[in-house]
Amino acid sequence: MIALFTDFGMAGPYTGQMKAVLYMEAPGIEVVDLFADAPAARPKPSAYLFAAYANWFPPGTVFLCVVDPGVGSERAAIVVEADGRLYVGPDNGLFELVLRRAAASRCWEISWRPAQLSASFHGRDLFAPVAARLARGDDVVSVARPYEPLRFPEWPDDAAEIVYIDHYGNAMTGLRGAALAAEARLTAGAQVVTSAHTFAARPPGEAFWYVNSNALVEVAVNAGRAADVLGLQVGSPVSVVV
Repeated sequence: MIALFTDFGMAGPYTGQMKAVLYMEAPGIEVVDLFADAPAARPKPSAYLFAAYANWFPPGTVFLCVVDPGVGSERAAIVVEADGRLYVGPDNGLFELVLRRAAASRCWEISWRPAQLSASFHGRDLFAPVAARLARGDDVVSVARPYEPLRFPEWPDDAAEIVYIDHYGNAMTGLRGAALAAEARLTAGAQVVTSAHTFAARPPGEAFWYVNSNALVEVAVNAGRAADVLGLQVGSPVSVVV
């Protein structure tokens, strides 16, 4: 399958135009909309979010990833192979956590170019055709050459900050649940919160943290919006209270 991870938002033509290319270039291959509302123009929080959710997909999946504030600049366009999955997108840190956590990985710079390449929509004109070719079985060397991607060693293995606010106002962090003890207390916004296994374990209106279904630490409010109650947004810090 091909899985889409973008910051395009839910409105507008961008996802539709990319999917049209995929269906034309790789007919019969399933396309999954994973995220269309990744942190806009912010590769770093997107990298932590993406690594957690990409890990859920089986080997053989091709990810088409567009969080690309440098589109049209000198930033490279790349293909990454990590633990049997393929990732197509910009070389701006979006794949840093995927690369760091992979048991085995390789990278290539996309050398193929379409007859017409817009300066502002590489998702449609460059990344989508390449993802389609890889999904239908073309060898990566037919569209790319070996490359050493940019690395971001200063980024922590687990990011103590909010990386995504979902539809319900729940605030995902870049912390993996395995990094925190169940009795840990977190400061989120101006409030200290403790853990709960389920929403129903806390009374309505009470904030808490839990490990979500993709193994990230998430701050929530039972029957409420944590982002509003605690004043959280993407980039807001969280900290473990000693």
